[in-house]
Amino acid sequence: MIKAGIIGGSGYTGGELIRILLNHPKVEIDFVFSTTRADKEITTAHPDLLGLTDLKFTGKVNLDVDVVFLCLGHGNSTKFLDGDKFSGTTRIIDLSNDFRLKNDSIYDTKKFVYGLPELNKESISQAEYIANPGCFATAIELALLPLAKAQLLKSQIHVNAVTGSTGAGVSPSATTHFSWRNGNVSWYKPFTHQHLGEINESIKSLQENTGEIMFLPMRGNFTRGIMATAYTPFEGSLDEALQMYKHFYADAAFTQIALEPINLKQVVNTNQCHIHLHKHNDVLLITSAIDNLLKGASGQAVQNMNLMFGLPEGEGLQLKAGVF
Repeated sequence: MIKAGIIGGSGYTGGELIRILLNHPKVEIDFVFSTTRADKEITTAHPDLLGLTDLKFTGKVNLDVDVVFLCLGHGNSTKFLDGDKFSGTTRIIDLSNDFRLKNDSIYDTKKFVYGLPELNKESISQAEYIANPGCFATAIELALLPLAKAQLLKSQIHVNAVTGSTGAGVSPSATTHFSWRNGNVSWYKPFTHQHLGEINESIKSLQENTGEIMFLPMRGNFTRGIMATAYTPFEGSLDEALQMYKHFYADAAFTQIALEPINLKQVVNTNQCHIHLHKHNDVLLITSAIDNLLKGASGQAVQNMNLMFGLPEGEGLQLKAGVF
């Protein structure tokens, strides 16, 4: 059994990670660390786990587990690792943005590998440290990577993506307050979102010279999931585009090409990314949908763990969407 530790287990991603690992046949949760809830039962933060676990949060860290997941706020993972030195055999999977960019990827002489399996599966399987991708980044990269591989992102790429309120984290804010969010839609950080850095690096790893990605993120009046739409000029036929995407994702465990228009519910509560293509005149529209807490965070982290330990990629991740 793989002994796993979780740092920062009281938030949304921590809760989903606990839920997945409790049902993972090859993993035993060794500890769940929380500075704010030490010695309290995990179900005080995650009542959906009532009856599934008797674990308690702890204020102590076992530095000799097989793998540790860092579910900390952005900027805090580096600080934590500076103060808590894990054993040389402990694999680390970071869910923040601290190590995603190339210039930030080296820590303590070890390199964090960018953990998008559809792009870096071989490197992930050999890695000791993983930088888990951002949620928007996952949805947008998966929508665009096949075009980049074919050197077809020559013009501006326009991306509009809407996310649920859980994307903002568990701490309440003005824009996650029910009275504001309910029945409301708004954009934020137009063309400057922090995930653009990793998106551009991933795309340019396949096509160096690309058009600018014009990304407009939006807040939706729902709790979880991301629906992204991207469009760019494309001279080929729709069938050619479909064959390109099917070939690129032929060995992908969780990225599926849909022939019918997709909706958010079909991926929420799963580790799936569903992609749909639509051609209008000389423009290709790519729609991708993921669960921001699973394929966009905790599910993808477990997918990466599976690859790192030589397990089947989908182990413990066969989750059912709540489509009704």
